[in-house]
Amino acid sequence: MNNGIERREFLCRSLGGAAACMAAGPLYAGPIHLPGAERAASKIVSPGCRRSRVKVARIYLGLPRAHYPNPALDLQAEVRAYRERFEEQKADLADVDFLVDEMVGSPEQVAPFREKIAQADGVLAIHLTLGTLPAMKEILALGRPTTIFSAPYSGHEWFYLSELGRQDLGKHMECLLTTDYAQLSQAIRPFRAIHHLREAKILNVASWPPGEYGAEVKKKFGTEIMQVSRDRMLKFYDAVGDGDANAEAQRWTRNAVQVVEPSAEDIFKSSKLALAFEKLMDEEDATVIGVDCYGSMYHQLPAFPCIGFTRLNDMGLGGICQSDLPCAMVHILFQGLCGRPGFVCNPTFDFATGSATLIHCLGTTKMDGPAGPSAPYKLRSIMEREEGAVPEVQMRTGERVTAAIFDATSSVRYFTGQIVGVPLTDRGCRTKITVKLDGDAETLWRNWTAGIHRVACYGDISKELARFCRFLDLKLVNEAV
Repeated sequence: MNNGIERREFLCRSLGGAAACMAAGPLYAGPIHLPGAERAASKIVSPGCRRSRVKVARIYLGLPRAHYPNPALDLQAEVRAYRERFEEQKADLADVDFLVDEMVGSPEQVAPFREKIAQADGVLAIHLTLGTLPAMKEILALGRPTTIFSAPYSGHEWFYLSELGRQDLGKHMECLLTTDYAQLSQAIRPFRAIHHLREAKILNVASWPPGEYGAEVKKKFGTEIMQVSRDRMLKFYDAVGDGDANAEAQRWTRNAVQVVEPSAEDIFKSSKLALAFEKLMDEEDATVIGVDCYGSMYHQLPAFPCIGFTRLNDMGLGGICQSDLPCAMVHILFQGLCGRPGFVCNPTFDFATGSATLIHCLGTTKMDGPAGPSAPYKLRSIMEREEGAVPEVQMRTGERVTAAIFDATSSVRYFTGQIVGVPLTDRGCRTKITVKLDGDAETLWRNWTAGIHRVACYGDISKELARFCRFLDLKLVNEAV
C-alpha cells in the first residue's frame, strides 16, 4: 500500500485548492506534449484536437471619416490597438490561424476574401465605425458562424443587428457588445468546438458498429466513429512491453494517496491496457476511445479501462465509459469550448437541498486541463463490481460546473451549479461531487431524458454552449428550470 499524502493534506488539496488552480495558466499554450516522463512523445494541437489548427477569418469593419464614433478616427491606430489585445491573449489563441486578417468597409471589399471566409471555422468581425452594416450583411450571407465584436461608440449597427438576429440571414450570428476585450479570444471558443468535432475520430471497442447514430453524427458534425474489435485491441495490448507497463503502474501507485482494494496485478494490467489505448489512438489519429465495458466487452479484455481513460482525459484526449457515444461527443465539445475534460456521471437527487450528486467510479485528475494541477486520488475497485482498478478523484468544492448531453443530433440538454461537497462515502460510485443547482432539483428530475449519463466540466460555460448551439442550429434546453 502507498500511503502517499497524509489525509489532512489530502483533504486540504481536494477541498481548498481552488485559488492555486485559478492561476494554472492559459487554456491553450500551443502544441502540447502529453505529460508524464514515461509517456510517448505524442502531440495534440489543443485539448481535444490532434490534426490541425482552428481557422478563423478576422475582419475589421471600418469606413474612413465615418460620422460615428468620430470622423477623425484613425482606423489604422484602432486596428493596431486590437492587434495588441490579441497579442496579450496569444496563449489562448496558440491553436488558431487567422486565414483572413483584413479591414473592409463595403460589400465590394469583402468579395476578394469570399473563398477564404468559406473555408473558415468561423468569422470574428470587429466593429469599428458606423456605415458598415452592408459589409456585415455580405459576410453573414456567406453562411459561416459569425461573431461581431462591438465595443461602445463603434456605431449604431447594434440596433439593426438585434433585428437581424431574428431573421434567417442572422441565424448564425452572435454579437458581443462589450468593453471586456478578453471576449475576443473567448468568442473563438465555439469555432474551436465546431472544428474539433468535425476533425474528431472516436474509437469504440465493442462487438457492435456505430450504426445509425454514427451516420447521423458524421452528417451533422463531421465526427467519425469507428468500431474496434476485441482481437485488434488485444494485439495492441500484447505489443506493450511489460517494462513500460510496470513503469506506468508504478507511476499510478506512487502518486496515489492510497491504494485500497486493487492488487499490484490489477494495476499492472490496467496500466498496460492504458498504454495500448494510446498506441491504438496514435495509429488511428483518434482523439477519444470508448469501451463497452459493461456489455459486449465485459471480462473480454485483460483489465477494465478506467485507469486508461483517466490517463487519456488528463492528456487532453478522451476515454469514455460504457461506450456512451453521446458522452464522447460532449467530451470533445467541452474540450473545444473550455480546454477542459469532462466527468462522465449520473446523478442522485436531494430535493431538500436543491442539489444533485454527480457520481461515477471513474474520475479525472486534471479537471483544469492537461496543463493544470492534478487532483489527489486513491486507487480503488469499481464499487458495484468489486473488481478492477479505478482512480477515485477528489475534486474541488467551490467550482462552478456545467453538465450536458447531446439529445440525438438536434439538441443539447444542460444544467449548471456549484460544487458544495465531495462526499467521502462508500455509498454509490467512487468519485462524487454534490452540486447545488442553478434551478430546481425536482424540475431537473422531471425533465430528465436522453439517457442516465451527463458530462460535467469545471466552469459555467453556458454562454459558449449557447453560441455553439446557435451556430449549428441546435436547440439548447436548460433541464433545471
